[in-house]
Amino acid sequence: MPELHEAMLYSKLEGKKVKCGLCRRNCLIQENGKGQCGVRKNLGGKLYSLVYGRTLTMEIDPIEKKPLFNFKPGTQCLGISTYGCNFFCRHCQNWQISQQRDEKAIAAVPFTSPVEIVEQTLAAGVEGIAYTYTDPTIFAEYALDTMKLARKKGLYNVWVSNGYMSKECIDEIVPFLDAINVDLKGDARFYKEIVGNANIEFVKENIAYLYKKKIHLEVTNLIVPGYNDKEKDFESVSSFVASLSSFVPLHFTRFWPCYKMQHLPPTDVGKLHKAKEIAEKAGLKYVYIGNVAEEESTKCPKCRAVLIKRFGFAAQPVGLGKKGECRKCGAKTGIIV
Repeated sequence: MPELHEAMLYSKLEGKKVKCGLCRRNCLIQENGKGQCGVRKNLGGKLYSLVYGRTLTMEIDPIEKKPLFNFKPGTQCLGISTYGCNFFCRHCQNWQISQQRDEKAIAAVPFTSPVEIVEQTLAAGVEGIAYTYTDPTIFAEYALDTMKLARKKGLYNVWVSNGYMSKECIDEIVPFLDAINVDLKGDARFYKEIVGNANIEFVKENIAYLYKKKIHLEVTNLIVPGYNDKEKDFESVSSFVASLSSFVPLHFTRFWPCYKMQHLPPTDVGKLHKAKEIAEKAGLKYVYIGNVAEEESTKCPKCRAVLIKRFGFAAQPVGLGKKGECRKCGAKTGIIV
């Protein structure tokens, strides 16, 4: 059985305590204790990752499922994940793995090395790797080693994240990261009560920081009935994204009853369309609706020609040039092909 992998970005303190610096929770961990994510443990004054190499999923997905609509449209990627998360979302759709923090369950997962991940990606004939399903921040050591190998083999690396990593973590992954989708879940109260005592300002800071680092960025807002489905909520999310750039794609996604919020109804589709209308009025060029069976094709922000024909997760680039420009009018679209 492989030895535990020492964690990155932590400080040793007196009394064999450690302080984890991987995410914004900055957990102070006593000897034999674990961080809030449940997968980083202090053993003898050293911090270790319990999930390095413990890959739960190796599923081939369209990149649109992440969702990343303006990055490598029509391509496929291998999605990998491990147990644990630094959030405790009451509506998590992957709660069976994200909220599993039992050491025995983690240790029972077969070990898959970064080399094996990359080899399987190449064997599958897909174009990249997605670190997804649970937040990749909590398995950053494993993700980073895999990303370095993937980059050497010409594969792309994308993260799907809650955006709660530390800036030091961002600096470590940025040289090997091609795109990221970050959830912007709701207002300050939503982050405190539904997510689990988290700070929305940290998420906003990280989104802005990732954009500044010139990583292809898309933002997702899952609309939960009764919690973040007012027009003022849509206006707040839209204005923040627009403050970065009108070309940052924003996804409004339909909620389906899940985990501890099964008593709620699915999001009214009309709310999704209203959110999209508000975001477009805020100046955003690419606004999408998710988890609905509707066409969500991408159009040129200048001439409105169809650039990517899309229904659900099936995407066909029909109007893009070799550098992502609009074939009809030549406008730069910000889409990475």
